[in-house]
Amino acid sequence: MADEKELQEGCSPEQCEGCSHASSCPSNQGPQSFLEDQNVFSSIKHVYGIVSGKGGVGKSFVTGSLAVELCKKGYRVGIMDADITGPSIQKMFGITKGATGDENGIYPAMTDMGIKIMSINMLLDDDTTPVIWRGPVLAGVVKQFWTDVIWGELDYLLVDMPPGTGDVPLTVFQSLPVEGIVVVTSPQSLVNMIVKKAYNMAAQMKIPVLGIIENYSYLECPDCGKHINVFGESNIDEIAAELHVPVLGKMPIRPELAKLSDEGRFEEVDNDMICAAVEALAAADRQ
Repeated sequence: MADEKELQEGCSPEQCEGCSHASSCPSNQGPQSFLEDQNVFSSIKHVYGIVSGKGGVGKSFVTGSLAVELCKKGYRVGIMDADITGPSIQKMFGITKGATGDENGIYPAMTDMGIKIMSINMLLDDDTTPVIWRGPVLAGVVKQFWTDVIWGELDYLLVDMPPGTGDVPLTVFQSLPVEGIVVVTSPQSLVNMIVKKAYNMAAQMKIPVLGIIENYSYLECPDCGKHINVFGESNIDEIAAELHVPVLGKMPIRPELAKLSDEGRFEEVDNDMICAAVEALAAADRQ
């Protein structure tokens, strides 16, 4: 055995052909896959991530809007709230009951429209209880949202990511078959760095970036209709052109939509500003 080990360690790539050890030789193995199997009672066609380089840019609002608009088009949609320490999807959709389960797994909640939702708050006795866990534990929960949750048949699972490029986004990219991401940002001067961080992480993980959505682009004056750039002038078009990705939407500040979200009535939101983003996701189903 010692001779065999020495032979494998000392051989060169051109000697692989015809070698009896080629199939087990480390130098002849492809990259290891970290993909987790989905629950046996789940059948999910497409998985997309909604990401941001920083918090507070309305990522959950975009995720919810995409889910509602896809559902209106007749697609079966689920939302995985992977922002374990700052979940908001459950409240936005007015879900007050906890998750249920049996020996087969955990069942997500379902909204009136039929959108399936899983969030850490659905597993807590009190939704104000803080989740004070270290990165590996947070990442483990996200894996369980994929392996242990019975999603049933879905056309799209949208993953609402936590901000940044830490453990949880890395786990999602490595453990779930993510087909692409949508980057959410806002018009502040930091946008250049923020967008590029999210873009570069996706590039390193070989995840396609479908495009960028700019939230809080402007506030429309209710009296004269003038656009007020509350957070400064947008330069998202220049950044998108530099990265060779499309701008999928520029969403204004709309207090009436924020009110619906706060009241748990998000399915009443009619957000026509993200039609291009919805089309980008729906295109996958036609390929």
